[in-house]
Amino acid sequence: MPTHDPRPTTHGLFVTGTDTGVGKTLVACALLRAYAGRGLRAVGMKPVAAGAAPGAHGLRHEDVESLVAAGNVMAPREHVNPYCFAPPIAPHIAARQAGVTISFDRIEDSYRALAARAQVVVVEGVGGFCVPLGPGLDTAQLAARLALPVVLVVGVRLGCLNHAQLTADAIAARGLQLAGWVANHIVPGMIAADDNVRTLEALIAAPLIVRIAHAVSPDPAALAGVLKTGKLP
Repeated sequence: MPTHDPRPTTHGLFVTGTDTGVGKTLVACALLRAYAGRGLRAVGMKPVAAGAAPGAHGLRHEDVESLVAAGNVMAPREHVNPYCFAPPIAPHIAARQAGVTISFDRIEDSYRALAARAQVVVVEGVGGFCVPLGPGLDTAQLAARLALPVVLVVGVRLGCLNHAQLTADAIAARGLQLAGWVANHIVPGMIAADDNVRTLEALIAAPLIVRIAHAVSPDPAALAGVLKTGKLP
């Protein structure tokens, strides 16, 4: 949690990934369900989302809806998801097209509002770890601003060894704690998948929280039951 946050009872995690589409939302929802299952007040947050559809009360993003359903704390959507854009494109481009400037102050204020309601706040990033959010701003800087321990979701596929090491190095370069990582087998029947995971275990200086088998429709509730949250701070 941020060192400047006066509420020591509130704990947060920042979930990032080696790329987009590697299962960040799945893992964030599973974490929320696991913490809620332990009797903790848990709420999710998606500071920036792109690729939303029109809903009854404005834009509706699938990832945000999943996070809301996985937690057990009611919170205003403007805090859960401060910035939401319709085009399924890079968020800094979507923001520019919408005439919006993404503000870290607004995101941090929303995080603090959620932290006042919950014991655990699981913050899901957008795309990979260093996605641009505006001129001179990216998600790595956002993670550093919130100063939360990071959970890295590794999409186990060809190239994951390089992607995982680069992301772990980027997390360390921002002075953040890599609390743990997840091996998500997003490619069915990958050759030498076990060897790749063993290599990652040797390379990443953080515990493997869970290894997720490939599934067409993975279930965060089922995953919550096997998550090793005890390895997390």
